[in-house]
Amino acid sequence: MAGKIDKRIAELGVTLPNPTAPIANYVPFVVTGNLVFVSGQVPIFNGSLKHVGKLGANLSIEQGYEAARLCGLSLIAHARVACGGNLDRVKRVVKVGGFVNSTPEFTDQPKVINGCTDLFVKVFGDAGRPARFALSSTSLPLGAATEIDAVFEIAPAARKPARKAKPKRTAGRRRR
Repeated sequence: MAGKIDKRIAELGVTLPNPTAPIANYVPFVVTGNLVFVSGQVPIFNGSLKHVGKLGANLSIEQGYEAARLCGLSLIAHARVACGGNLDRVKRVVKVGGFVNSTPEFTDQPKVINGCTDLFVKVFGDAGRPARFALSSTSLPLGAATEIDAVFEIAPAARKPARKAKPKRTAGRRRR
């Protein structure tokens, strides 16, 4: 049965991509305590890199916004895996770090990274509104327009009820 976040994703007409494998020596996410740190995601959707180029040169703010939105979809897909498939465990999006491949004159990085955080608010409600930064970069991996990482706070996984232990039998003969 789909949870409330999965239902909201369906209502939005959003399809989460398959989580991408790392392209270097790192893991896609780390769970420590009640936090999930998801590694930086570029705008790859189901194996295909989208929106290659520089904002302020050959890409518009709208294209950058869509690139950031695709990064957000990948971040949610990895968070789902980290939560054992249950996005209802996400209590809030804590932090988002956004990098925009842009020219030195480009100054609308926050408008671009809104593509990710607007998605998070639509999916998670007010709990999707993170602390965040949006920075310019002269280059990003694979020539991607954006790269974004995120930290999610999650609820503990539901525990399975403990099974009753069977009484131990002792070896040997019974005393009479």
